[in-house]
Amino acid sequence: MADIPYLCPAGKATFKDSEVTKAHELIVPWNGEKVKGFGVLGAPLSKPSISHSGAASAPGAIRSAFSSYTTYAIEDNVDLKSIQLHDFGDVNMHVTDLIKSQQRIEDAFYEVFRSQTEMTPIIFGGDHSISSPSIKAFSKARGTVGVIQFDAHHDLRNLIDGGPSNGTPFRNLIESGTLKGENLVQIGIRSFSNSREYHDYGKDHGVSIYTMKDVRQRNITDILRESVNRLKEKVDVIYVSVDMDVLDQAFAPGCPAIGPGGMDSETLLEAVHYLGGEKSVRAIDIVEIDPTIDFRNMTSRIAAHVVLQFLNRSHKGEG
Repeated sequence: MADIPYLCPAGKATFKDSEVTKAHELIVPWNGEKVKGFGVLGAPLSKPSISHSGAASAPGAIRSAFSSYTTYAIEDNVDLKSIQLHDFGDVNMHVTDLIKSQQRIEDAFYEVFRSQTEMTPIIFGGDHSISSPSIKAFSKARGTVGVIQFDAHHDLRNLIDGGPSNGTPFRNLIESGTLKGENLVQIGIRSFSNSREYHDYGKDHGVSIYTMKDVRQRNITDILRESVNRLKEKVDVIYVSVDMDVLDQAFAPGCPAIGPGGMDSETLLEAVHYLGGEKSVRAIDIVEIDPTIDFRNMTSRIAAHVVLQFLNRSHKGEG
């Protein structure tokens, strides 16, 4: 092809502005060496979802969505182009055994978290069931963990009726002894999306619950500041879990469990920007995006923007 003018490999015949760095250029394949900075891992599992979900396709969709953005954050005058996101790839799931698939996530992630002690993992699900094995691995490798969960739902369903589904990850973590309820903060919980029984379970186990009413009436940064300060007194590291259905359906049409009354994208981005500057925050996952029902990749694009905002303040070294 080098001898034929204007002919490029398939998919490479795209415009390139020499003065613009696109965000997808930050993602580079892991070279097998120690990583100081950020690593990307995919957990393409959605078969444990209570409702139909194609979230197994989300890791690839989120990676692709980075091409929608540049690396320059004009509001903070920060350029992320010197950062590398080392891509460790995706966990290969078992076709029929869901428990084995979740165990594969835990085993693979543990080896990465254990060996890459200076790497902050950025994890692309998958449905929310992936957070349980991911946090189990993170806790085993990094110490006592606290979790800040953005979600419309408690995800504290019992494990008897349906097993470890996308509605049970935090019940699973509490009952396995991985996570103390008092070390779990839930933000964005919505009306008509949960039962009283699971709300009571959370309160009985010391979970800090901020509903959307709390988010509307208070500054999100104030909620996070008090949450982080409280967790830092009790845990070694903080893990952030972003269920994209915390967003109102107007902003995240690609979530299997869309609904009204949710958070707007600006609030979520502000929240993640704040958390990116907290040194105790050492991992983040993004879950519950179904690219097969998304509109113009809106939800995957927000997910990529969430990562960029997280990197933005981390890069500035604040916190």
